[in-house]
Amino acid sequence: MDTAAWGNMADDELLEKKISSLGLSLEHSGLQPFIQQLHDELKAKGLVFMPPCHVGDEWFVPVGIPAIFIPFFLVHERLRKLERKMILEVEGETPEWFMKLMRHEAAHAYSYAYRLQRKKKWQETFGLASQEDTGFYRPRPYSHSYVIHLDDWYAQAHPDEDFAETFAVWLTPGLDWRERYAEWRAQEKLKYVHELMTSLAGVPPPHQPAYNEADYNCLDIRLRDYYAAKRLLYEDTYPDFYDSDLRQLFTGVQDPTTALPASAYLRRYRSSLVKQVCLWTNERKYRVNRLLSRLIKRCDELSLVARADDAAQGQRTGAYLATLAMNYLFTGKFKRRK
Repeated sequence: MDTAAWGNMADDELLEKKISSLGLSLEHSGLQPFIQQLHDELKAKGLVFMPPCHVGDEWFVPVGIPAIFIPFFLVHERLRKLERKMILEVEGETPEWFMKLMRHEAAHAYSYAYRLQRKKKWQETFGLASQEDTGFYRPRPYSHSYVIHLDDWYAQAHPDEDFAETFAVWLTPGLDWRERYAEWRAQEKLKYVHELMTSLAGVPPPHQPAYNEADYNCLDIRLRDYYAAKRLLYEDTYPDFYDSDLRQLFTGVQDPTTALPASAYLRRYRSSLVKQVCLWTNERKYRVNRLLSRLIKRCDELSLVARADDAAQGQRTGAYLATLAMNYLFTGKFKRRK
């Protein structure tokens, strides 16, 4: 289907289209200069393998296949607009963000093309790549054993991600990783990556299996179904996700003289709430505090009020936050819709 046929469609009409029918291509998308930038960065390091890039449903490199798949919604402004409406953000929409992700995915492509995970020193440095990936990890934000590249301390997610994030930092132009990570244990990983990739300068990849990109792009699906699945995955990040809970938590204020904006109430007792919840759940302060920030913002938007003189209000609020924290401890989500 030609872009002109769907570029001006209303959202409801566009959502009925299969992604594979939209005729998307990286070649004329405006993303090609960024792909070329990645190639130039690799060449500047003396590397000769340029990972092929394709349109996919998300950012990823298929297991065993040294190729980068770039999300379809970045290919066209109309799709970026739809993604922003449905998911609230567009992963990789700025040049800086896009290149961070490209460097990360390039690392995975190099891992497969040169079978780096099989090297003994790679395993000693990053761990076993075969380690089970649960899709959920509990980061240590103050650890100096990992580089910081993508958000959420992603290097801590898995040995493969640790390597990919370390590679991305090493590859980033203008970043003095020796100075940035001076006295960090992560610098030993960076030194190893530098040594490893220097040894591969000018060396063609030994593993480039043939593949059909359509077998991996996962685009034979309606946009409506794609977003239904994606919104379920990220549901607890939506602004209205906690609305019913918050309205129930801050309700029944009869005397206006004792009324206090719920957001102000949460700010007033923020420190004690975080301390109590962390004490009883053993959750990290930064995570509880970040959740509380989202709830405070939403209380402002909903104009909710609390009773400043009600001791039970504090008990209810603390219990609610502890429940969310415990749920996160065991599921990786603060809450699931029923």
